[in-house]
Amino acid sequence: MTDKPLLILIAGPYRSGTGGDARAMAANLARLEEAAWPVFAAGHLPVIGEWIALPVLRSAGAGPTDPLADQVLYPAADRLLAHCDAVLRLPGDSAGADQDVATARRRGLPVYHDVAELPRRVPQETA
Repeated sequence: MTDKPLLILIAGPYRSGTGGDARAMAANLARLEEAAWPVFAAGHLPVIGEWIALPVLRSAGAGPTDPLADQVLYPAADRLLAHCDAVLRLPGDSAGADQDVATARRRGLPVYHDVAELPRRVPQETA
């Protein structure tokens, strides 16, 4: 158990295996987001790299299949990991998620593969 909420990066397939199909990428993002509630319910704060990278791409007039995406998606996750306390790696082939795991391990962050592995946060009373 922990008394501090952890900032947990949820990592898994987003573009991988989609062939650039927008509906398939949206379905992958929805699968990533399905893990957000269980992470939150365990007392932590979930974050997904695409929640940051996609608005950055849109502000540059680009999308996830544009050449600029590789210069935003992976670096955004790397920068985000500098603030995260752990990674939750969801199943599925993903070079980006594998890179997130490698970065987390290099930085000494725990990597979980199931929400049940997350430490439960000790409930705090609110003032």
